[in-house]
Amino acid sequence: MSALSQDLLEWYDQHQREMPWRTQPGPYRTWISEAMLQQTRVDTARPYFERFMQRFPTVSALAEAPLDDVLSLWAGLGYYSRARNLHKAARLVQEMGAFPETVDGLLKLPGVGPYMAGAIASIALGLDVPTVDGNIVRVLSRVHREPGGARLIWDLAERHIPQGRAGDHNQALMDLGATVCTPRNPKCPTCPITLHCEAQHVGDIQDFPPPKKRKKSPVWSMASAVIVREGEVLLGKRPPEGLFGGLYEPPMFRVSK
Repeated sequence: MSALSQDLLEWYDQHQREMPWRTQPGPYRTWISEAMLQQTRVDTARPYFERFMQRFPTVSALAEAPLDDVLSLWAGLGYYSRARNLHKAARLVQEMGAFPETVDGLLKLPGVGPYMAGAIASIALGLDVPTVDGNIVRVLSRVHREPGGARLIWDLAERHIPQGRAGDHNQALMDLGATVCTPRNPKCPTCPITLHCEAQHVGDIQDFPPPKKRKKSPVWSMASAVIVREGEVLLGKRPPEGLFGGLYEPPMFRVSK
C-alpha cells in the first residue's frame, strides 16, 4: 500500500461520512444509491433513498412494481431516465437470478456506466477496481498536478488501489473531494494527503482540474391548459424518453425556442 493510500484510509476510518446506503452495503443498496447520487447532492438523495428502500426493499420488489409507482416515488429527484433504467435493470437482474459479479457484467445493466460499475464492484462486491467521479477527478488531478483526460485519471485511480480495500479507498477519495478537497477554498491545512499533493507544493491547486466549457442551456416557452370537469383534471402522459419522461401533466406544448 502506498503512503498516500495509507494516510487516506487512516483519515477515512475516523472521518467517513455517515450515509444510509453505507449500512449493509450490498449490490442492490449500493446500486440504488449511486443512481440517485448522479447529478444529485447527498443531502437531497438521502430521504429519497430511505423512502425508496421502504417501498422497494429488494430488487424483486422493484422489478415487480409498476413503472408509474417507481416514477412517482422518484418525483422531485429529477433526471427520470435514472428511474426508468433502474426499473429495466431490476427486471433484468430478476431474470438472471442474481446481480452480475463482474464489472463487465454490471456494465450490461441499463443505466450502468463505468463509474457506477466500478463503485458497485468495489464497494458491494469487494473487487479491487477503481472508480472515478467528479470528486475523485479533482483529488487526483491536484495530487498529480495533472490536467488529465478521462483515461489518464482512471489509470491514476487504478494505480492507487490498495489490495483488499478498494471500496473504502474509492469512498475515501469521494469523501475527501466532497468535504476537504473542494472545488473552491479547499481545506489544504487539514487534508490528510497534503504531503503527497504536487499542486499544493507548487501553489497552483486552484488550476486543477482545468475548468470545463459549459454548454448553454436551452430556454423554451411553453403553453399549458388546465382542464377541469366535474372535479377531475385532464392529464396526459409524456413520452417515455426525454424531459420528465413517463410523467403526467396537463396538455402542454412548446410555443417558441
